[in-house]
Amino acid sequence: MREMGLTAQNIERRRNFVGLDSDDSKRIVRIQELVEGHLEELTSVFFAFLGGIDEARPLLGNRDIIEKVRLLKKEHLSEMVRGEYGTDYIEQRVRLAVVYSNAGLASRVFLGAYHHMLRALGVLVMKHSEHDPMAGFESYMSLKKVAFLDIGIIVDVIVFERERVIRQQQEAIRELSTPVLQIRERLLLLPIIGVIDTQRARLITDSLLRSIRANRARVVVVDVTGVATIDSKVANHLLQTVTAARLMGATAIVTGISSEVAQSLVGLGIDLVKFNTVGDLQGGIEEAERLIGYRVIQTTDNGAAEHMKEA
Repeated sequence: MREMGLTAQNIERRRNFVGLDSDDSKRIVRIQELVEGHLEELTSVFFAFLGGIDEARPLLGNRDIIEKVRLLKKEHLSEMVRGEYGTDYIEQRVRLAVVYSNAGLASRVFLGAYHHMLRALGVLVMKHSEHDPMAGFESYMSLKKVAFLDIGIIVDVIVFERERVIRQQQEAIRELSTPVLQIRERLLLLPIIGVIDTQRARLITDSLLRSIRANRARVVVVDVTGVATIDSKVANHLLQTVTAARLMGATAIVTGISSEVAQSLVGLGIDLVKFNTVGDLQGGIEEAERLIGYRVIQTTDNGAAEHMKEA
C-alpha cells in the first residue's frame, strides 16, 4: 500500500471519485444481514464464472490457493456491507488482489467474474425488496459505489504487481548483460557483447564503478570483442567510464577493438589518448597482471604456465 501511495488521503480521494459518502453507508448497512446470509451462494457465482475461463486455470488448479481465495472473497463480501471503507477495508482488498496477481489472474478475467457476482447480488437485493423496490434499488446503487472502489483498487494492484515483475526481470537482464568478473585479486574483467546504446552504456558504467569499489580493484580489463559498432555517444560514454575508473584508483585497459570500430572511432574524432588499449583479451589480461605485480613463468617439469606474484 505504501509503494502504491494508498494513504488515508488517497483512499478518501478514491471514495470521492465514486461518490461514496455516509448516506451510502447507511443504505448499505440495511442489506448487511441479507448479504451475509448468502455469502456462500455469491462466492460460488464468482468462481463458477472463473471455472469456464481458460485463463483462470492457474488459480483454480491449486487447491491451497483456491481455498484461500474463497475465504478472502467471503470476507470481501462481508466487509462490503458493513459501512466502513477506510484503511482496513482497502488493506483487505489489496491482500485479495495480491493473491489474484500471484496466481496470474488477468484483470479482464477478474472483472468478468466480479460483474457476474454483482449481478447475482443485485437480483438478491431486488427480490428481497419487493415490498419497497425503490429502497432496494438505492441500497444496491450505493453498494455499486463500493464495488467500483474495489475494482479500482484490485485492478491497480494487479497491474502494479505485474509491472513489479517486469521491472525485476528487466533488472535481472541488465545484470546479465553487464557482468563484472573478478579474475584475480584486485583485477576485474568486463566483457561487453552485443549492441551498446546510451542507456546500456550508463548501466555498464554504474555496474563497473560499483564493482571497483566493492573489490578494491586496481586494474579493469574492458573487452569489446563482441561489439560490432560504437557511435559517438557510446564512445564518449566509454571514455567517461575509463576516466571515472581512473578517478576511483583503477586503470582501465580496453581490449578487442575491431578494425571497423577502430575506423569508426578515428572517423568520429574521439580523443583516444586517454584509452589504454591492447589488441586482444589475452594480451589485456597479461598487461593487467603486469600492472598489479604478477608475471607468468614457464615451469621446467611439465611445461605448464604458472603465475607468480612479484614481491
